[in-house]
Amino acid sequence: MLLTYLGLGIILGLSMAAPPGPVNAMIANESTKSWFHGSSIGAGAMTADLIFFIIVYFIQGYIPMPIINALYIVGGIFMLYLSYLTIKAKMPSSSVRGNYIIGLSMGLTNPYQISWWVTVGISMIRSLSVLIIPGFFVGILIWIIAFPKAINMLGAKYVKYVKIISSIILVAFGVYLLYEGILNVI
Repeated sequence: MLLTYLGLGIILGLSMAAPPGPVNAMIANESTKSWFHGSSIGAGAMTADLIFFIIVYFIQGYIPMPIINALYIVGGIFMLYLSYLTIKAKMPSSSVRGNYIIGLSMGLTNPYQISWWVTVGISMIRSLSVLIIPGFFVGILIWIIAFPKAINMLGAKYVKYVKIISSIILVAFGVYLLYEGILNVI
């Protein structure tokens, strides 16, 4: 039974971590420096997931809409800023620790992560129990190690294209988050 929970958790963790989005765009961009730089962004975002898990576990999904709307706007502005820095190749920090903080702040201001935990996270905990959580984080860990290693091995020749694609993804998500945040406030 525990192996079933572990397996299901790994699959859910991978399904949350793998889709294209702003965090993976930043992981790809930083992985062109080294896989460890990319993994540190992912580790920061995974820490945000741990924080959200703890919050959701104890409050079972109550997050006021004004806070979610504010996070949409803050997250959108932050992603536009990161897009600019990505295309200019001047990331705020070139250290692994700085990248961890960027990943954490992206995760904490990412309405998609918040929404996932408030919806899927709650139902996952209620229907499958907290026994699924270790596997869930193992799945995320697999992704934040394997994806940066692959980008680092393949991306050295294509750094320019990785930066352009990463920047486009960040702009798209930033504009969308600003639109949603402003629309919900009006």
